[in-house]
Amino acid sequence: MSVHGDITAADPALATYAQSEAPEPRFGPELGQRLFVLEAVYEGYLLHYGTPRRFEGMDDDLRLLAGDALYALGLARLAQRGDLPAVAELAELISSSARLHAEGRGAEAEGLWDASASVLAPT
Repeated sequence: MSVHGDITAADPALATYAQSEAPEPRFGPELGQRLFVLEAVYEGYLLHYGTPRRFEGMDDDLRLLAGDALYALGLARLAQRGDLPAVAELAELISSSARLHAEGRGAEAEGLWDASASVLAPT
């Protein structure tokens, strides 16, 4: 199943708002199994702070709830695999991104996503 399909399958209610064509993943295949997780968490971030790539037509409240659901989905997948270093990396990324937005420095958050993708890529 594609990353897009996995994300919309996570909650049937989200499928109602899924865009018909899946965008290209933001992060590369070098992330391996972590690709789905980073894509899901990034989409959650976009639902909170930007323009989502995979969903449309949600009101602000539903966007926040859907974003939270995608954060939880990604972190739960990592935890199920026992990938605690990746859980810690993404928890810090989510927290740091939120802090930057609260401080009015949201534009700086994109660089954090690239840095975390580099950390999460297997060596």
